[in-house]
Amino acid sequence: MSKSQALGLYIHWPYCARICPYCDFNVYRPKGADDLLLAAILEDLRHWRERTGARPLASLHFGGGTPSLMSQQAVGDVIDLAEHLWGFAAAAELGLEANPNDLAGFAGFAAAGINRLSVGVQSFQSDVLERLGRDHSGDAARAAVDTALKAVPQVSLDLIYAWEGQSLENWRSELETALGTGVGHISPYQLTIEQNTAFGKRAERGETLALEPDDAAEFYELTDEIASSAGFERYEISNHARSKAAQSRHNRLYWEGGDWIGVGPGAHGRLGQSSSGGRIATEAARRPGEYAQSIKSGSWGVADEEQLSAEDERAERILMGLRLLEGLDLDDLHAATGLGIDETGAERMIATGLLQRDGARVSLTREGQVLGDAVSMALVP
Repeated sequence: MSKSQALGLYIHWPYCARICPYCDFNVYRPKGADDLLLAAILEDLRHWRERTGARPLASLHFGGGTPSLMSQQAVGDVIDLAEHLWGFAAAAELGLEANPNDLAGFAGFAAAGINRLSVGVQSFQSDVLERLGRDHSGDAARAAVDTALKAVPQVSLDLIYAWEGQSLENWRSELETALGTGVGHISPYQLTIEQNTAFGKRAERGETLALEPDDAAEFYELTDEIASSAGFERYEISNHARSKAAQSRHNRLYWEGGDWIGVGPGAHGRLGQSSSGGRIATEAARRPGEYAQSIKSGSWGVADEEQLSAEDERAERILMGLRLLEGLDLDDLHAATGLGIDETGAERMIATGLLQRDGARVSLTREGQVLGDAVSMALVP
């Protein structure tokens, strides 16, 4: 299936047993079983099938929130309906984000059709997990990884680094532990302090919680060194895989400018050319009750829909495409938008050693990856 034909499906399950102090996603504390929300998601899928036609799904991803709080039955119901409505392309990726505390459900998710688990371990050290406000221990993280590896063919680990006071040796130890578990993929994320979070409020009171960018850059470079020595390639700014098969197909669809349907409270989606031309950006109603009620009353779950201008689509494709190791294909960009990059900005980034060009493709250098967003913006006219 070509990139232009690929279609993904994202399901947002917004509930978390505990809301992490650094998280600014659209999340809520659960109030018991939510059959109403599940029913709304299933009905919303039928709405989307009417709009998109029978194009097969290259990927289906359950994100959140904590979708591992869902039951095997609920996950299976979504997968079964998606298969009925669209069907799955050959070797489709069916992924689910999981909290280590929910490891008892991993085998059931696999039985329902999940073939990739992204386990949010964040750290293997209990004291670090406590500092980050996580609700599991280092032992629970290890047990969850072992359980995931037995359940599904592809396992990815999320890790957080660059918290205040962390040493390079501490991060080296974390990486070596993660890479030694047998998983094929890791996603190390630098701790960032977002305004509307518990950490953000603490930072406003003067508390230092994360390392300064210059210090964090050393951790980024060490990550490459340790991961590469273990046979993992950084194929995207925050993602390393042991092989191409271990890369996240669903996330690549985002980075490569593919189409995906966003279902569930606050879910975002992107669809290709509309009848009037231009890429469509959608966002579902954010609050679970509002989302469920809108569908129950016969409305669609989408609360906001915008036809992107060619200029907006160009900016989006540059920002996403440059995140990949292979970079951005300028011919593809022009075919999608009719526009090119800011050549003056590109020349400036090349001269400073942050960008490289090979024919119709531009990509970040090793130094440029640390300043990826700034380099990308230099290419947006």
